[in-house]
Amino acid sequence: MIPESIYLCTSLTALRLADNNFHGELSPKIGNLKSLTFLSLYKNSFTNITNSLQILKNSKNLRALLLWKNFMREAVPQDKTIDGFDNLQVLGIHRCSLTGKIPLWLSNLRNLEVLILSNNQLDGQIPGWFNHLNHILFLDVSNNSLMGEIPTALLEMKIPKSIKAAAHWDRSFFALPIYLTVSRQYRLTSAFPKVLDLSNNNFTGEIPQDISQLKALNSLNLSFNRFYGQIPQTLCDLTNLQVLDLSSNLLTGTIPATLNNLHFLSMFNVSNNDLEGPVPTDGQLSTFPDSSFDGNPKLCGSTLIHRCNPVGAAPDSIITAKDCTNKVILVISFAVSFGLGVLYDQLVISTFHFCIQM
Repeated sequence: MIPESIYLCTSLTALRLADNNFHGELSPKIGNLKSLTFLSLYKNSFTNITNSLQILKNSKNLRALLLWKNFMREAVPQDKTIDGFDNLQVLGIHRCSLTGKIPLWLSNLRNLEVLILSNNQLDGQIPGWFNHLNHILFLDVSNNSLMGEIPTALLEMKIPKSIKAAAHWDRSFFALPIYLTVSRQYRLTSAFPKVLDLSNNNFTGEIPQDISQLKALNSLNLSFNRFYGQIPQTLCDLTNLQVLDLSSNLLTGTIPATLNNLHFLSMFNVSNNDLEGPVPTDGQLSTFPDSSFDGNPKLCGSTLIHRCNPVGAAPDSIITAKDCTNKVILVISFAVSFGLGVLYDQLVISTFHFCIQM
């Protein structure tokens, strides 16, 4: 359990208790820490997420709340009475295997800028109120069971539309760094990459043309879903993209040459779709390995298994099994006819010679 003495530190502004073996329910006494702006409890074994959120909502100054890898396999609370968190900017409740739908109480977090709900078991659709979260710049709901088409609400989020919109961001540092990975830590929300990660879900439909509105995005990951149709030409307007992953979907058509306008791309993947035509041989897309294009039998390129025909060249002839069978029958028929003809001639000549001898 968390030592009781901590709850006496009423002027405490930052508390990191991550990666310990604390377990059981969170004590209501943590609500005494009214000055907390940063709380990290990730990688413990706390239980009862509903009770924990009801307690923590009284910490009105909280800017960062990291709860991931707790509350394993519990149901995400849908309780509308979970309010507060007026100043919360970063919320991480991921890798908890939580079940249920994305809860409505999140819509009240109007200052939220970073929301990480990945690696749970959330289902249903992304709710329409998402466009009320006007300051979201980092949204990760990957590795869940969410479904439906990409909602208009996501495309209406204001912050990812323009880098200039960053002017309103709180420039004050977090009391402690926030770790996304061991090597990636952040002290300012404005330092976070602008991310939309919907990967490893059950999303479907066509990738909307209006996704080009999210002009400030640095990373767009739609992989391992059921998106179909063509890759939108309008993706070329996302000129700040560094990561574009569309792999393992049902996409068809060609790879738009206009994607070469994405000069900052350092990771690109369209593997395991049903794309066709040539892989770009110059520009930014030509810098990526073959693995970025694997699993598309109709794609061709100088480094791929299938080579593209030169422009104006006649297509390679393809002999089908039926054509081959017909040709074999024709050859055999000719051979038999020829053999019978020769045999007949020999009989006639022999008879002729016999008659002369008579």
